[in-house]
Amino acid sequence: MWGKLNQSMLGGNEEGEQGFLDEESEGLCSSLSATQRMYAFGGCLLAGMVCMFLSMIVFAKPIKFAILFTFGNLLAVGSTAFLFGPAQQIRMMFDTVRIYATAIYLGCVVLALVCALLIQSKVLTLIAMICEICALIWYSLSYIPFARRMVSELMIRLCDTEL
Repeated sequence: MWGKLNQSMLGGNEEGEQGFLDEESEGLCSSLSATQRMYAFGGCLLAGMVCMFLSMIVFAKPIKFAILFTFGNLLAVGSTAFLFGPAQQIRMMFDTVRIYATAIYLGCVVLALVCALLIQSKVLTLIAMICEICALIWYSLSYIPFARRMVSELMIRLCDTEL
């Protein structure tokens, strides 16, 4: 089963069509096989999740919290570079569909670090982290067709006070 998945979806199929991993993975990713890229993606994503979990343990120390949380967040987002290649990942992030979501997400990452490292306020750091999580969710929804529209309509319905 893994062989068929690897051959058809990840690395092309018998007709010579390319899978999504073979399209444009440059640099380091081009020297890795499709299986190695999947493992690297999973490992990077897992490392990001572990960093985000560990950041919750050190929440009382805003500097450690912000650094661990933001590093984990960036690892999780960057893990897809192993699937598509770094240049394709950047192009996708700054595509017209998700440029605002990307800008808001990156702005929230910077804001969270500023609140933790420069201002050193636990409350502002927490607010910035919540904004960062919301921005990441909104950014992630841009990859799912019609997801942002459905979430927007759902939020409007939930927040509508007029019945």
